[in-house]
Amino acid sequence: MDENIEQQIKEMIVERLFLKIKPQDMENDKGLIDVYGIDSFNIMEIVVGLEELYGITIKPGEFKLSNFKTVGTIAEFVRSKKK
Repeated sequence: MDENIEQQIKEMIVERLFLKIKPQDMENDKGLIDVYGIDSFNIMEIVVGLEELYGITIKPGEFKLSNFKTVGTIAEFVRSKKK
């Protein structure tokens, strides 16, 4: 499951935010805000999705833009929470 974490995150983001792109077309290192037009409300939806998908709790102090900048940074954050 861990090696597919980026793909799972992409699928969750596209599904929850009703993006008009395919998950496989999202790039791991492209900015979610700059490239895909995701805003702070969408980030909150991503947080809820991550908590549901991975059974993790994201604390207020962990809610930093640096953790949610790209699919890659989200994946690294989730991996650190699952350890």
